[in-house]
Amino acid sequence: MASVENVIASIRCSRIEGNVKKQLEYIGYNTCAGATLAYGGPWACKYACIGFGDCVKACPFDAMTLADGLPQVDPALCVGCGTCVRTCPKGIIQLIPSQARVWVPCSNKDSAKAVKAVCEVGCISCRMCVKVCPAKAVTLEDGIVKIDHKACMDYGPECGEVCVEKCPQKIFRNYKAAISEEAKADAA
Repeated sequence: MASVENVIASIRCSRIEGNVKKQLEYIGYNTCAGATLAYGGPWACKYACIGFGDCVKACPFDAMTLADGLPQVDPALCVGCGTCVRTCPKGIIQLIPSQARVWVPCSNKDSAKAVKAVCEVGCISCRMCVKVCPAKAVTLEDGIVKIDHKACMDYGPECGEVCVEKCPQKIFRNYKAAISEEAKADAA
């Protein structure tokens, strides 16, 4: 019998931390789906979360809130149903195992020069994480970091999360620390 793994929605965007600037002022329906139709949204990073909260409104479990224009996920309430994933017009929400070690909150697929022009912390596809991962759990596919969370978690504690340590942009993160921060923000 196959086991069911607990998953949590995770937002792959660090727009605020990366100081992503607005490229235009959007005037229209305050929906992510609507704003995406207008030049991909108001932000200079075309992969950035628009921040109107279509995902928050769609969540049937009230597991999401908006904080400073970015969705936050309450891991205690998220059941991993995937409604938010299907709702996001940018495709920047993904379900990852609740026991994941690491993650990358960035969906940018552009060249390093283009990323650095719009975001201070965006993934520059340098492949350092791929090179240093002892579990071979990290790959770069179509310009975006993919993590085989099962391989990562199965590798054992000797991993040391070297991918987090070696990332030059500091966008590779410890997942448990990240969801702890979100839980603290939701409690405030």
